[in-house]
Amino acid sequence: MNGGKLIAEVLVKQGVNHLFTLSGGHIAPIFVEAKKAGIRIIDVRHEVNTVFAADAVARLSGVPGVATVTAGPGVTNTITAIKNAQMAQSPLILLGGAAATILKGRGSLQDIDQISVVKSIVKWAVSVQTLRDMVPALEKAFRIAQEGVPGPVFVECPIDLLYEEEMVRGWYTQGFDKPARNLTEKATRWYINRHLNNVFKDKDKHRASQPDKEAPYPKHTASQVSKAAEQLKKSKKPLMLIGSQTLLNPAKLEALIEAIENIGVPVYLSGMARGLLGKGHPLQMRHKRRMALKDADLVMLSGVPCDFRLDYGRHIRGGAMHISVNRSREDLVLNKKPKLGVLADPCDFLIALGQEMKNQAADVYDEWKHALGARDMEREEDIDIQATEEFETGINPLTLFRELDPMLDDNSVLVADGGDFVGTAAYTLKPRGPLTWLDPGVFGTLGVGGGFAMGAKLVKPDSEVWIIWGDGSSAYSIAEFDTYTRLGIPVIGLIGNDASWAQIARDQVDFLGDDVASVLAYSDYDVVAKGYGADGMRVENMREFREAVAKAKQSVKNGKSFLINAIIGKSDFRKGSISV
Repeated sequence: MNGGKLIAEVLVKQGVNHLFTLSGGHIAPIFVEAKKAGIRIIDVRHEVNTVFAADAVARLSGVPGVATVTAGPGVTNTITAIKNAQMAQSPLILLGGAAATILKGRGSLQDIDQISVVKSIVKWAVSVQTLRDMVPALEKAFRIAQEGVPGPVFVECPIDLLYEEEMVRGWYTQGFDKPARNLTEKATRWYINRHLNNVFKDKDKHRASQPDKEAPYPKHTASQVSKAAEQLKKSKKPLMLIGSQTLLNPAKLEALIEAIENIGVPVYLSGMARGLLGKGHPLQMRHKRRMALKDADLVMLSGVPCDFRLDYGRHIRGGAMHISVNRSREDLVLNKKPKLGVLADPCDFLIALGQEMKNQAADVYDEWKHALGARDMEREEDIDIQATEEFETGINPLTLFRELDPMLDDNSVLVADGGDFVGTAAYTLKPRGPLTWLDPGVFGTLGVGGGFAMGAKLVKPDSEVWIIWGDGSSAYSIAEFDTYTRLGIPVIGLIGNDASWAQIARDQVDFLGDDVASVLAYSDYDVVAKGYGADGMRVENMREFREAVAKAKQSVKNGKSFLINAIIGKSDFRKGSISV
């Protein structure tokens, strides 16, 4: 029995189907034993993408994603992705390799104090010190990752707990077949044998068990549901904002959608909630959110904090009835205390509220919905006009997305990784259904694309997965086209190539009069993809773009990834949109 096998047994019991890794001697038994146990091993080209991929798996499946990386730089390479998962409230487990227990702090290869490095950005960090503690530690990690406000957990797995006992004893006791030469040698041998006996004592004591069906989280009360329903029934202009936390349980999505329809309140969707109501649901509003919030007499935040996206709560006018539902006690009152605060799961609360309100008249908010719909239509018409503008160099990005949207399959999953180009996509592309839009979340992290797309395609193998990339952000993970090719994970990458960090450059030049550090090149990203075994095409006009989309869709059906390198013009569509 070795630690790698014990870990694999726990992963199987927890419902893990994929393990993301990058080769490393410290952790080899983990992915070797996981493969034997029937878990698919996905080895990537940069450790950060193991965690991004695991994050995507967690969001789309509801089962914590799992990554394992080698000691030292392997762990530190994941820091950004771990923090992103923490802020996005994604449950995942990072298994980190580590120096042997007896060599810790003695200058062993890649030996650093990893617990201190990660403990501020995870829910729990633990270093397993004996084989008998491996299973309890892992099962506790899965429980903590999912309970309350979900998030990442780090489990440090020293190398001497992962390999077979006989091999490890051989490492430690070389030369012990000869008599000890002095008292110091005798004492050293005694210490090593005692340490080994402790490491492997009762190694089979704990084996993987079946996890609880549902991790604990805060629950609402019937009284809180009734109070919210009472306020909604008195309201003339109510509004709901639904965010990522509302979609933590994919199994409840149908009931959630039905509840939103029963409540009948106009809805704005953000983060992972984009696409929840499909392409064109009459309750969903897309534009002029700030104006709508200022006009609303009741605002319900479902899993949404009052952070910079709501101008720290200032978007909600003072006289409005402010209801907030959140699993996080901190987020519930962040920057603006609600008049009715509910510490509970937003999805469960909305489902209960939908039952409370299902018999109300369907037309109760019609005048308000019509006014918001008219604003939406006005903004859409304005975008249509801007989409007709032709640029001297490159494609108008609005034209590109207006053409792309009707070409997307109904099962498409859109992965957003970028600034200006992705922001434009958010205004113009319509996610087709629940869990079909993946963005980094509140951390605003660039570089999620390669890992997110990988995880999405593995969870939804029949879906057409698109990475919407800015040319700046694409370089963070374009090397994962190698992984897509090697492991048969076909995705489509679309790069908006304006040779610029455009979202930054636009305001930087206006404010500071200098474009330093914001200029890129019209690089041949399609050639890079081809070098990794995918296919690709550089396009400079809409005829070529339409041709490229058709080729890309056929290519992924044939099992081969495709990258569209779209040369776009420098647009002012999102001027002034930078957030700091």
